[in-house]
Amino acid sequence: MTSKWSVARGFYMSASVLILTLNEERNLPRCLASIKWCDDVVVLDSGSTDRTLQIAMEAGAKVLERPFDNYASQRNYGLNEIAYVYPWVLMLDADEACTDALHGEIKRKLSTPNAVCLYRFRRKDFFMGRWLRRSAGYPSWFGRLVKVGHVRVEREVNEEYVTDGEVGFLDAHIHHYPFNKGFSAWFEKHNRYSEMEARRIAQGKNRIVWKNLLSSDPTERRQVIKAIVYRMPGRPLVMFFLLYLLRGGFLDGRAGLTYCLLRSFYEFMISCKATEHRLRKLGRPL
Repeated sequence: MTSKWSVARGFYMSASVLILTLNEERNLPRCLASIKWCDDVVVLDSGSTDRTLQIAMEAGAKVLERPFDNYASQRNYGLNEIAYVYPWVLMLDADEACTDALHGEIKRKLSTPNAVCLYRFRRKDFFMGRWLRRSAGYPSWFGRLVKVGHVRVEREVNEEYVTDGEVGFLDAHIHHYPFNKGFSAWFEKHNRYSEMEARRIAQGKNRIVWKNLLSSDPTERRQVIKAIVYRMPGRPLVMFFLLYLLRGGFLDGRAGLTYCLLRSFYEFMISCKATEHRLRKLGRPL
């Protein structure tokens, strides 16, 4: 007897897709076009007021709605409370696109059963018509191809993915267009991100796990480095120096300079808000 995920239905040969949305009418068409190969697309919306839901339904996606609380909760809901056709789910944001190379590699990897329950892959960030190869901190690894029932998401923002199985790595990339909704949308989003990060700092949640500096997992190493950087005085300037000079962001031209300045300002917002939280905790005015 075969299960609902039998070979005849594409077991190990395809994956379902989950897309989180909030007012993504500008980005969603590109994202959906990049996954035309998938016959099980779920859009989990957080209360869009534009044409996002219409676009998703016209493309044949299943549309569900859930009020947003934080990114980890939203993704965990998507993984645990939604029924999918396939045992694997590729999680995308609306401003991302799955490349043909990534799709092909997913098919090859999932065609052979193994103990892997979470695949990590890299992302290329595009801004002002070019790939930010140096200034955006490439390569960063994202674990968003998951086996249902074996992965949980932690951390309210800039999420972390934890699995009870093995972790695999893909060579191909997704493409990311973080500024496509405009600078105002980017500032609004990072205003929220900075508040979440500042709250974590004030609560002492950014622990340094020193042993992970030597980990073979690039995500674990990145987490340690990030926790160390968060403790540095003058972190916004340190971040600009790191990305623009040491990482060669100046070679990305005007796009690189603009991005590095914006990134350092984001770090400045986190620092300001962390200070605010500490003063409030002491009962002192800002």
